[in-house]
Amino acid sequence: MRAKANDVHNVAPEVVIDFLRQTLPFKELDLPLLQEIAARTLIDFFPKGTLIFRQGATEVHHLHLIQKGGVKLYIKDAAGEITLMDFRGEGEYFGALPIIQGGIANLNIETVEDTFCFLIDKEIVLQLIGSQPLVANYFLRSMSAKLVNTAYAELRGHRIAPRTESSLYLFSARVQSIVKNRLYTVPAGQTVQEAARLMAEKHIGSLLVEDEKGGIVGIVTDKDMRTKVVAVGLDFHSPVAGIMSSPVRTVPARAVGFDALLTMMDNRIHHLAVEQQGRIVGMITTHDIMVLQGNSPLYFFREILAQRRIENLYDISRKIPGVVRALIEEGAKADNITRMITVLNDQVLDRLLSLLIEELGPPPLPFCWLLLGSEGRREQTFRTDQDNALIYEDSGDPAMREGAEIYFRELGEKAIPHLVGCGFPLCPGEIMASNPKWRQPVSGWRRYFDQWLHTPNPLEIRHSSIFFDFRSGFGKKSLAEELRAYLAEAARPQEIFLLHLAKDCLEMRPPLSFFRSFIVEKDGEHKNTLDIKKRGLLPFIDFARLKSLQCGVKESNTLERLQMLVEGEHIVRDLYTETVEAYEFLMQLRLVHQMQQLEDGLTPDNHINPGDLSDLEKQTLKEAFRVIRRLQSTIRQDFRLGEG
Repeated sequence: MRAKANDVHNVAPEVVIDFLRQTLPFKELDLPLLQEIAARTLIDFFPKGTLIFRQGATEVHHLHLIQKGGVKLYIKDAAGEITLMDFRGEGEYFGALPIIQGGIANLNIETVEDTFCFLIDKEIVLQLIGSQPLVANYFLRSMSAKLVNTAYAELRGHRIAPRTESSLYLFSARVQSIVKNRLYTVPAGQTVQEAARLMAEKHIGSLLVEDEKGGIVGIVTDKDMRTKVVAVGLDFHSPVAGIMSSPVRTVPARAVGFDALLTMMDNRIHHLAVEQQGRIVGMITTHDIMVLQGNSPLYFFREILAQRRIENLYDISRKIPGVVRALIEEGAKADNITRMITVLNDQVLDRLLSLLIEELGPPPLPFCWLLLGSEGRREQTFRTDQDNALIYEDSGDPAMREGAEIYFRELGEKAIPHLVGCGFPLCPGEIMASNPKWRQPVSGWRRYFDQWLHTPNPLEIRHSSIFFDFRSGFGKKSLAEELRAYLAEAARPQEIFLLHLAKDCLEMRPPLSFFRSFIVEKDGEHKNTLDIKKRGLLPFIDFARLKSLQCGVKESNTLERLQMLVEGEHIVRDLYTETVEAYEFLMQLRLVHQMQQLEDGLTPDNHINPGDLSDLEKQTLKEAFRVIRRLQSTIRQDFRLGEG
């Protein structure tokens, strides 16, 4: 179906200007220029199912900015096989590449819902690219992202055979477009009975609670009514403020459905307030997400919480690859996939330790189970080794200290085999909470980090780097957060330590020869392969860790570290963009490789055979390795290190 010509209309310039002021790269332009663009901008409506661009046929005369709705981008080969490339939603664009190249559409663009687009004439676009560096950098730089996205599509299409008809809605639909119901509020002094009556009348599962000034101070859900009122026999005339939860968890209106899903799963809640420009404008529920995309992650999550025996978690944990497979099919990028793996693994750990503590009794001192390495960075793939530790509060009472040592020894020694049963292999280096060396009070962990920072040597730095990526996994999170704050402050002035760490970052060279051929293993079990983790991903991880310690960044995740570094102007924007694109492609390659191995009944590893890749994948892989050289050049410059 093709849109009719009379669907194109003029549009009020002020409407266009308001939209452009919220949309990159136009938001960076001054008002007179925006007014010029707006005066020559049209609006077009495309019903659901409209083929706007036909691959290899449509002449592109306008840049299309999606004002409302969404489109899918795909290619169709000579045999009629379709490869889904991307999904674009509100505030995004299509048509830039054929305008820049002066040709016809290189992709099929089809609406997935009723869609309105602002149309900017290609002559205006070309003038902006020629005269406005910000615009030129945005569109030209995005070409490399499109190359990566195309390679993602090939990875999915060639290596993971589809099982279901899938869509990209979970990763592209904005939260604001998912919200269906009107927002309902009650005063904090309203009685529980009146609030319950309102919820029943409106057929809703939650109410936001307002203070005297109209500010949102809490939320009351149908669960609160059951567990805090009915179950304990609370007086129905009590004020609703007595049963509300506060503060209210929120999600930005511009976030995608996937972010809302993870937030609800991570916090074990079913309602999220939707926030826009500092105001709560709606509510989103787990039901809304299930209607949007299906329910397997949520049902899986509930299955974990329902278990009453640790051994029952073994089989459940081994189902995680099946949940993740659907994400790969649906086009999720590596960051989305690893975040989902992390949330699910964290819930298994949480349930396992909760049940174990029910068995052992309450701990004598508050503690926190620490996750290290890839677990600490929230970058787990399929069945990574265990890397964990335990931190607990100090005590001046000798009997309390002795009791804590006995309790946490039993906790660690019992938990580790159960984690093995859940599919997490033992750490070959015994960096686990079953090892007494890695069960320490706060003062013990501070001594460890002080020793690593103040008396560094190359071997110890390499061994200890795994500990610099820790995060809380279970228990009193503030123990991990306070240790992270201490480390961030203590590491910055340690120039000798940072210098050793910088030198270690330069040890692993990208596996490319002078003539840009891949350097692979010549013989042995992994002949003709390269280790995508060791030779590809670790240089990015090492760079982000080094710069974060140098600059006092407290994040542990690689992409979040890079985001904080660019926002703090510790790295330049174009290096950040290249680094993120390259890192995500390498991680995607690793995930798809491991997924394929699992489906072939093999143990997942990191050994990629470049000969199995398509030409586009090889090209993208070489570009990713080229970025490693740039990162290492940056380290040499920052730390005044010559070529090794």
